[in-house]
Amino acid sequence: MADSVQIAAYAGGTLGVYGAREKNGEAILALPIGRLIVRMVRVPANAETSAEEFARPLLEEMSPYAGEALTVSTELVREEPDAKIVLAAALPESSADDIGNALDENKLNIRRVDALVLGTVRGMWSEVGGEGRRLVLVDEGDDIALLALDGDMPSAVRALSKGCDMRREIALSLLEAEDFGGEKPLKEIVAVGDVATKGLEAFAPVRKLEAKEEFPFGSLADRSAEEGTLNALPESWAEMLHETRFKAKMNRWIGTAVAIWAIVMGVLFGVPAGYGFMTDHQKSLSKAHAKKYGEVKEMKAKVDLVKKYSDHSRGALEILKAVSDRLPAGVELNSWNFKREDGVRFAGESDEAKAVYELKDALVATEAFADVVLTGPSAGKGGKQKFDISCKFEGEED
Repeated sequence: MADSVQIAAYAGGTLGVYGAREKNGEAILALPIGRLIVRMVRVPANAETSAEEFARPLLEEMSPYAGEALTVSTELVREEPDAKIVLAAALPESSADDIGNALDENKLNIRRVDALVLGTVRGMWSEVGGEGRRLVLVDEGDDIALLALDGDMPSAVRALSKGCDMRREIALSLLEAEDFGGEKPLKEIVAVGDVATKGLEAFAPVRKLEAKEEFPFGSLADRSAEEGTLNALPESWAEMLHETRFKAKMNRWIGTAVAIWAIVMGVLFGVPAGYGFMTDHQKSLSKAHAKKYGEVKEMKAKVDLVKKYSDHSRGALEILKAVSDRLPAGVELNSWNFKREDGVRFAGESDEAKAVYELKDALVATEAFADVVLTGPSAGKGGKQKFDISCKFEGEED
């Protein structure tokens, strides 16, 4: 099994986790066939819907949770001239509360839901596969998974309860296989693990195999890397996975932004501080070296310039915030001209003149501007009151 793939298998009320834990806490969930709604479906070549849409009503008929919409997944098994044969499966969310609790306890996010028996059969194919029709019975804890295989194509997939009338269930499974794949003689029955096979010899020779735990999980990991394999992930689980991935990306973006912000702040405040230290040093040198006084004076002018442009109280964003925070309802701006040395001039329109005067008074009250001059308001198109406001940082000299 690939080291980067983590498999979580839920069977018999217990969650087993296999493989190295992934950094994002994601895993592939393998479930017994009894926890899924599974059916072989023949989709006509001329069907107007997708295989999933075609199979949905068939699986909803089998669901014990009437009225619950199912998220159906299909896996192409064989393509014939007139139809596609697919394995359709869905996990009813109403039956998965215990699974969800177990996943939460282990802090796992599920990105795929697969059938455990498909990994088992794939891993033991050299022992269970072959020509002709055969039944494969796999112990899955509480239930027994049954696959009727016609060569490499399933013709029936069912879950049998332990302790059931096996002869009756085998007979029903064979009828289902004949209905889907045609009438064929049963070559043998292969039982994997703790499966009661007494009396099944009446149908065909029985061959028992020991379960090999290492096979299902490696095979499921291989299946996860292939396109088009089964994924019965419910819609709400998929949405939760998307949100978890989004939050993880957001945290990484925020971390990067904070680092960049720290660098910018270091430059923004560190450079003026550095120039300040340099100014003090130059002042001390000017006392001992009068001939260098001109150089010190020039350096001081540079420092003052840096300090001036580091004053955010008159920055473009601060002034824009000061104006936008005081916009009355019904007032809209349609032009903006900011000059750091002088101030800002903007124009707009209002539903009524009163709001324009309120805006001017609010700007005067901020004491951010030495002079606030209002031109207008004057009536414009559509009954709007047009106006122009000029805000100066320094007052006009007499």
